[in-house]
Amino acid sequence: MAKHRKKTHTAKSRKKKSNGTKLVMWGLIPVGIIAFVFFWYVADTKEETPQHFRTLIPEGYASVGIDVSHHQGTIDWEELFEEKGFDTLIDFVYCKATEGADHLDTQWERNREVLNEMGVLNGAYHYFSTKNAPRPQAAHFLKHWDEREIDLPPVLDVEEEGFSDEDLIAKMKIWLTEVERVSGRRPIIYTSLNFYETKFRNQFSGYKFWIAAYSREPQYMSDQDVIHWQFSESGRLPGISNKVDLNVSELEF
Repeated sequence: MAKHRKKTHTAKSRKKKSNGTKLVMWGLIPVGIIAFVFFWYVADTKEETPQHFRTLIPEGYASVGIDVSHHQGTIDWEELFEEKGFDTLIDFVYCKATEGADHLDTQWERNREVLNEMGVLNGAYHYFSTKNAPRPQAAHFLKHWDEREIDLPPVLDVEEEGFSDEDLIAKMKIWLTEVERVSGRRPIIYTSLNFYETKFRNQFSGYKFWIAAYSREPQYMSDQDVIHWQFSESGRLPGISNKVDLNVSELEF
C-alpha cells in the first residue's frame, strides 16, 4: 500500500509539473508574438540610410525618382532634400494631382508649391477612372495642373480594368489626346507590368510607358517605349512617414 501511494504521489507531481510547463509555454507565445511584431515594426518603419539606399537602386539607369500622394501624408521635403546623402540621390518627383472628374489630391497643391520653390524637378499624374467618361477627367486634370517650365510630362495612371480592353484603350486615347492638345505636352502612361503585357503593348504608338513591377526587372525595359520602372513600393525616406514608391529612369534628369 505504501509503495502504491508513493507511486500515485509521484504521478500527480509529474502531472502538476507538466501542466506548469504547458502554462509557461502558453504564456511565452504572446510574448514571442509581441516581440516579433515589435521588431517587424521597427524594421518596417526604419528610414533608409543613404548608403543602404544606394544598394537598393537597380544598376544601369540614369536617374532615380519617387512618386507620392496623400497616402504619404504631409511630407517634409526640406528634411528629405537637405539630408546629407539624399540631397543628390533623388532626381525627380511625381505627385498625384487628380482622380476621376472631381477629386483633387489633398496634398497636391502643397507638394507642388514646395517642390517648385526648392527647384526639384517634378510632374503631376492623374489616376484614371477607367469606367467613366475621359473628357471630363482630362478637363479636371488640366484645371488643376497649371504647367510650369520645371514640369515633367504629365502622367496617366491606369491601374483598374475597364468594361473591356477595347473600351479602356479608347478612353485612354481620348484623355491623352485632349491633355496633349491643350498643354502641348505628350503624357506618359503609368501601368502595371501585367497591363502592359496583356493590354497596352503596341497599342499606343508614340507614347512612353512607366511600368510598375516589384519582383523582377521587366524584360520590356529594353523596349524603346518604356522609360521608367517603379521597382519598389516600400521605400523609407527621411521626411516621409509612410512607405513611398521608388523608381528608376532611362532618362537623365
